[in-house]
Amino acid sequence: RQALARGELSLHFQPKVNMRRGSVVGFEALLRWEHPQSGLVPPKDFLPLVEETDLIVDIGEWVMDQVMTQVHQWQLAGQSWPVSINIAARHFQRADFVDRLKSVLERHAQVAPQMLDLEIVESVAIENIQHVSTCLEACQALGVRFSLGDFGTGHSSLSYLKRLRAQTIKIDRSFVRDILNDKDDLALTTAVIGLARAFGREVIAEGLETMAHGELLLRLGCEVAQGYFIARPMPASEVPGWVATFKAPMEWQALAQAV
Repeated sequence: RQALARGELSLHFQPKVNMRRGSVVGFEALLRWEHPQSGLVPPKDFLPLVEETDLIVDIGEWVMDQVMTQVHQWQLAGQSWPVSINIAARHFQRADFVDRLKSVLERHAQVAPQMLDLEIVESVAIENIQHVSTCLEACQALGVRFSLGDFGTGHSSLSYLKRLRAQTIKIDRSFVRDILNDKDDLALTTAVIGLARAFGREVIAEGLETMAHGELLLRLGCEVAQGYFIARPMPASEVPGWVATFKAPMEWQALAQAV
């Protein structure tokens, strides 16, 4: 709470890239804590504790405000990149979530709501499917986009996917990481891509670690990915320079023309 009040929290942005086109299609905003004594504290060292308290609501809304402000700054510089943020279960399941989201959008009326992509993990979505489905549709009515993260790690069924009308499904990094040498993870990844296509959803792969991972994903029909091979999360100030120099590997471009 003191870190939030003192301005010690910041956001880093990880690019999402269309490997077929070689273009940057958006970013994911990721929280960082710049502790005055300990230096940069990774999210895994403090977020799990915070998510058990209502402080996560304050932090979540701070993140939304920061993202919308940053998107506006990029727009003024002639750039248009949508940004996704992760919404904690405790935050999303509040009865007033939609009303408070509406207030955030009104504070940033110069930014189209479609530039904000809210990501909830599959396990949260299926805990209270009726509330989540209703809330998701209300948010989408405001123009905000939704992604379903960690897909395949929970216990969802096809009926859940039908009811949760998120625009994007994210393939969990735990599957993507081993698709080159684990037949089961390859089968799961192939199945998720097939499901996304069948339901008319976009699909994005997390945790892209090598060029070969990208080639295989392209062959499977997944064009958008993020991960350390593309870029690590970076401060907003570094984003324009990185985008200006980004080039997709020639192997991806050659594969894109062949497939």
